[in-house]
Amino acid sequence: MDHARFADRDARRVLDVRHGDAALDAISVEGFWAVVATFEGDVTAVRFGDVTPRPDAGSTVPGSDGVTWQPLDRAWRSSLDRTAYVGAVEEVRQRIAAGTVYQVNVCRVLSHELPADADLDGLDSLLRQGNPAPHAARIRCGSAGLDVVSASPELFLSRRGRRLVTRPIKGTAATAEAMLPKDFAENVMIVDLMRNDLSHVCDPGTVAVEALCEVEEHPGLVHLVSTVSGRLEADAGWREVFGATFPPGSVSGAPKSSALTAIADLETAARGPYCGAVGWVDADAGEAELAVGIRTFWAERDAAGRRWLRFGTGAGITWHSDPEGEWAETELKAARLIGLAAGTVTP
Repeated sequence: MDHARFADRDARRVLDVRHGDAALDAISVEGFWAVVATFEGDVTAVRFGDVTPRPDAGSTVPGSDGVTWQPLDRAWRSSLDRTAYVGAVEEVRQRIAAGTVYQVNVCRVLSHELPADADLDGLDSLLRQGNPAPHAARIRCGSAGLDVVSASPELFLSRRGRRLVTRPIKGTAATAEAMLPKDFAENVMIVDLMRNDLSHVCDPGTVAVEALCEVEEHPGLVHLVSTVSGRLEADAGWREVFGATFPPGSVSGAPKSSALTAIADLETAARGPYCGAVGWVDADAGEAELAVGIRTFWAERDAAGRRWLRFGTGAGITWHSDPEGEWAETELKAARLIGLAAGTVTP
């Protein structure tokens, strides 16, 4: 059954499906919408008629929805193997040395073929117990082509009235003590980028950095997180907001245009919902919460009709990056969630 589940609410009964600019225009007018935007810029919005709060938010256990997850084995394919990924990091460092870019997020996509009867509702329940996340989401709508499970820790955009907030994550390590100077430098660069992005749709003088490089603990790792806010211009809709801020700066790089060129040159697979946006917009209430689509699984079919589970992982590259260390960071970010899906990590 088509449905959407977020950290604090469930949605059912599909009323409408919109794509592209029509989706951005619709979510600016009325209704409650589940939204998935791919990193490449394809936006899909699904309007639901029944939205209810989740009083048991965070308490979901595997099988509680009557659906279980059969663990996948370890035969995961990567769009970039270790050698190719290390080579991509080295290429980014050369571009930084040439002065064309300062930071680039280089990603790879892991894939595993799905059994015919695999239901991602079971994976969603498993992740909610084994990897609870502040922006967890499950969006399933066959007519929209959406089958997504996200355990994202990162807020792309929240809206409450005209208050717009973003909380970019840059800097990842196993412990706070293991953070490197380059992690803090990355975060500051992306905060500056996000300040600039918000300034295009916020009233002059209202964009501010509320917190810088705060340490947040998540299952299996820690992140550096900053908070940037602004007051949205009165006539700005979601088309204008996405035009100014998408794709998220924390998963592209700086300057954004040069980083996107490097990503197109070096990555061999489309990111899809990974590094895009996953969340909800309540146009009637003037509220929204869209996460950056990291720690995100999605299902899709290939040209032969086989169904695949995808999962993305990546790292931010600066001049001070160690190529092997960046590969290790992608492994760290993927380890717990891939382990849960594969049955090698228990909740």
